[in-house]
Amino acid sequence: MPPDRVDWAVLMRLGLGALRLPPDVFWAMSPIEFQFALEGAGLIAIGGQPAFGRETLETLMDAYPDATPSI
Repeated sequence: MPPDRVDWAVLMRLGLGALRLPPDVFWAMSPIEFQFALEGAGLIAIGGQPAFGRETLETLMDAYPDATPSI
């Protein structure tokens, strides 16, 4: 599909299927609202940054452990 064409089938599958939006809500959304909904649902990367998985989370948890409160 040429880059200047909108792939409505994909967008509808994401909005109506993955996000489970009612059709009237899907069609009323602006493109940026739709993007934010997809980002919030974890279906696309936020701000162009790839989402990290369990391994990265565990690495970060090892590097930055929670402080143990002193009693």
